Amino acid sequence: MHTLYNFLIHIASFGLRIVALFSKKIKLFVDGRKAVIVTLQEKIASTDETIWFHCASLGEFEQGVPIMEAIKKVKPNHKIVVSFFSPSGYEIKKNTPLADAVVYLPTDTPSNARKFIAAINPSFALFVKYEFWPNYLFELQKKKIPTILVSGVFRENQLFFKSYGGFMRKALATFEHFFVQDENSEALLKNIGFNNITVSGDTRFDRVSHQIEMDNTLKFAEEFKGNSLCIVCGSTWPEDEAVLLNYINTARMNVKFIFAPHKIEAAKIDAFRSKILKKTILHSNKDEVNIAGYNVLIIDCIGLLSKLYSYADIAYVGGAMGKTGLHNVLEPATFGLPIVIGNNYEDFPEAIRLRSLAGLFSISNAAECSTILKKLVENDSFRTKTGMISGHFVNSNTGATEIIISYMSANHP
Repeated sequence: MHTLYNFLIHIASFGLRIVALFSKKIKLFVDGRKAVIVTLQEKIASTDETIWFHCASLGEFEQGVPIMEAIKKVKPNHKIVVSFFSPSGYEIKKNTPLADAVVYLPTDTPSNARKFIAAINPSFALFVKYEFWPNYLFELQKKKIPTILVSGVFRENQLFFKSYGGFMRKALATFEHFFVQDENSEALLKNIGFNNITVSGDTRFDRVSHQIEMDNTLKFAEEFKGNSLCIVCGSTWPEDEAVLLNYINTARMNVKFIFAPHKIEAAKIDAFRSKILKKTILHSNKDEVNIAGYNVLIIDCIGLLSKLYSYADIAYVGGAMGKTGLHNVLEPATFGLPIVIGNNYEDFPEAIRLRSLAGLFSISNAAECSTILKKLVENDSFRTKTGMISGHFVNSNTGATEIIISYMSANHP
């Protein structure tokens, strides 16, 4: 099976190089991996002590952030190396001050794994949530480098739990310890013979809980909102915007909307904007007008969403009206906001739990969207109670980072 896996990886790598000729995103994926070892050799000396974090994309990086921050305090002499699989994660976080080196993870061949791990020679390797690359894991085991999974989530339909998943179970066996988000993940692992498991929860709770303590001031957002009630729609896709459009166009005038699209694409923003009947302004044009006189503000840049939630009275979180994946509902929850999402969220345990507590509402169409937003806008006590549930949900689920750091300090001082 290992030979077949390596053959398929080589075929996939060749195929990606062909696709890269026609796809900008895949070109980033391919080209970004060409100079990884050179980059590491420039930034990591052979005498450096390092800790390696692997994150699939941006969401997993955010889960790793509180652990990186804690490690910098307890192991200040170690350098941090962060690898990404996805261009969307790498391109946004390639200059993060939390890491000493940020690179793409080369494709999972035995040769790449040997070269990569030799270049950083980590004291620890931490894989965040998922992405289990067998050749890297086997090489870490061969080098006797402790490897742990943090904020892990396992589901019954994964290959590990199939009768024919023996090869991937061998890869799992390379982990020294699993820190998982929930009891279901623990039970699945125990069913296939693993007991080195701690249900620690999700480090994102620790990450977002700190946001409320930070300076979230955005002068333009304050001027835009004024005394109006504000709905912040974060990480939206066209499918989300389609179900929100009717309510935007019919909402009373003292309700304002801030949109932070997941992708900043001028053509799609223009198409959405053309359907909005109320006065709409782009963030890039905010200094040219009296922004307080507009009803809808569209953020055509990145990096502001977590602060924008501090100006919200209600949050709509995108991704779940389509198949792209629900975005982070914990960011608005930490500010004590009622949250509305689409109906494709079955793979997001935090959304399932928050909905069961009545701090989050799922909608399937424009009519349902308008109904719940209207109720949240017009019923102050309902809005306040729902928001309190969200805030308490975050506050009562922090602590995963401390559990992980305590384990590392006790077992690898």
